Amino acid sequence: MFDAASSPGPNRSPLPLAQPPVNGVPAPRPPVDARERQAAPDRPGRRRDAFFDNAKYLAIVLVATGHAWEPLKEGSRTLETVYTVVYTFHMPAFIIVSGFFSRHFDMRPHRLKRLITGVAVPYVLFETAYTLFRNLINGSHADISLLDPWYLTWFLVALFVWRLTTPLWQLVRHPLPLAIGIAMLASVSPDIGDDLDLRRVLQFLPYFVLGLCLRPEHFEPLRRRAVRIAAVPVFAAALAVGWWAVPRMNTGWFAHSESAQELGAPWWCGPVMTLALMGCSLLLTACFFAWVPRRTTWFTRLGAGTLYGYLLHGFLMKLGDYHGWFEHPWLHRPAGVLLVTVLAAATVTVLCTRPVRRVFRFAVEPRMEWAFRQDAAEQARNRNRQGQRQQERVGV
Repeated sequence: MFDAASSPGPNRSPLPLAQPPVNGVPAPRPPVDARERQAAPDRPGRRRDAFFDNAKYLAIVLVATGHAWEPLKEGSRTLETVYTVVYTFHMPAFIIVSGFFSRHFDMRPHRLKRLITGVAVPYVLFETAYTLFRNLINGSHADISLLDPWYLTWFLVALFVWRLTTPLWQLVRHPLPLAIGIAMLASVSPDIGDDLDLRRVLQFLPYFVLGLCLRPEHFEPLRRRAVRIAAVPVFAAALAVGWWAVPRMNTGWFAHSESAQELGAPWWCGPVMTLALMGCSLLLTACFFAWVPRRTTWFTRLGAGTLYGYLLHGFLMKLGDYHGWFEHPWLHRPAGVLLVTVLAAATVTVLCTRPVRRVFRFAVEPRMEWAFRQDAAEQARNRNRQGQRQQERVGV
């Protein structure tokens, strides 16, 4: 989901070093292998993978439209069916991509700094901002609590915990079965409490670990035309099952934020529903990935700004909720739902654009060089770059 994860791994070969000048003329720098360019899409001048940027953008659009449908779905079986099907796969898809780009995370200083500035600091800032915003708009007096994520910020907590534990998942022999077992236990543990929304963090954990286990070649079968065609009847069947299930089951299962006991079900339903929902989620996620374009499109660049769209659209959604915008009867009609859907998609699209990112970069991607000590190796690399630039200026 987030660009902070897309860094080259420790098992990558180092980039070719520049050769020393010969007779006062600098030798040409060896070409960089295409795999190295793709391994570091977050660096300036590096080529990004259009598929993953497209997937992140389309997923954030589904997140925003799902939030817009939430206050409208009551009383509409059709909308609640679509809402349930979308919620089955849109967060798993997000989390799998986040895990995929966290494969090379380790405890090296520069990656820990990216984790702090790209996840922890935005969590503190937006958790505070959301609380102050809520108090200002609806006149409440809620206290700021960094232990109780509100609305959207739970994902930042989850991403911080997941990524920080990445070296552990890469160490164990069978990470995915272990993560599934933890999720099953979390589904029957009401005593975990609400601190840091750990129950949701643990129940979504298998999708992140799955992303850690994936490699680029695992996405290749989804490129086949037959898979894209097969995804059509799969989604049609999912809608049919959703239509049948909506009045018969508690859709709170799809949020993964409560235990089986809290949802009014026997404890043994927790592990069963964990496995059943994971199977459905992975099937629909595969279909979603099959439909994601591989080529560069008009929205590919927006994939780099999904964190902005995710965190900022929540203010608009809550503003509409507090002011009763979604209570107008005509919005609950098909034309009104369509209008809300288009507006939600357009809004989150705008929030992912470069102008918006430039304005809010201080909160979403703060540099904070002042807060960290620079190690000797990094200082040496910076001096080497500065020396090369000076040589190029004077034509040495």
